[in-house]
Amino acid sequence: MITIGQLARYVGVSIKTIRVYHDKGLLPEPDRDASGYRRYGANDAITLIKIRALAEAGVPLARIRDLRSAPDEKFQQALREIDDALTARIRGLRATQERLRQLAAGHLAPLPTEVGAHLEDLARWGFTPRWADLQRDLWILVFATHSDQAITLFHDQAETLADPALRQLFLDYDHAHDLDADDPRIDDLARRITEATRNRYGPDEPPQLDATSEIPALIQGTVNASSPAWQRLDTLMRAHLDA
Repeated sequence: MITIGQLARYVGVSIKTIRVYHDKGLLPEPDRDASGYRRYGANDAITLIKIRALAEAGVPLARIRDLRSAPDEKFQQALREIDDALTARIRGLRATQERLRQLAAGHLAPLPTEVGAHLEDLARWGFTPRWADLQRDLWILVFATHSDQAITLFHDQAETLADPALRQLFLDYDHAHDLDADDPRIDDLARRITEATRNRYGPDEPPQLDATSEIPALIQGTVNASSPAWQRLDTLMRAHLDA
């Protein structure tokens, strides 16, 4: 017969853990010696090893108590159910891990593959990293809030950038970021963009989100807030289009 301290050391658990197992009814209380100390035998050690193995596998203590005295068939079935639950949990943890990796890489939300490829093309075309990051974040916002309309808007922009002349206008817009707001090049760019917009769409309106949506205003506000030159460019283009 061994003491509780010896049992804890042999099995690899703490004395406190053994006492918790006694309190929870998982490990039967052993007989005590003449001095009132608990004394444990081989069966107690074997039972404790089984309890430890189940606990380390993530089985709740309440479930372990039920399984401890279960028939072998029921015990095996319970283990299969626990295994299935663990498999599902592992799958969920892996998905969470992948999400964390995407966040670490700067991907706040998943975007369609074609959008990701388009964003990679921006650097190849000469757009600044600032512009690419801004476009990525804005497309995340659009796809998250208007998933049914976002792809139409994206295809329109992708078709625009596929045209070298129109792409140059976007490049000029990007590179105007650091210009002084009163720079005359801002006026010329606003005029050229307005003309290109009219030529592309004629009397029709460009594709846009639902008229009741506040997202376009939020997007344009974000763009304007990053550069006084961009803010003035937006003001001039609106005035030209209204005229």
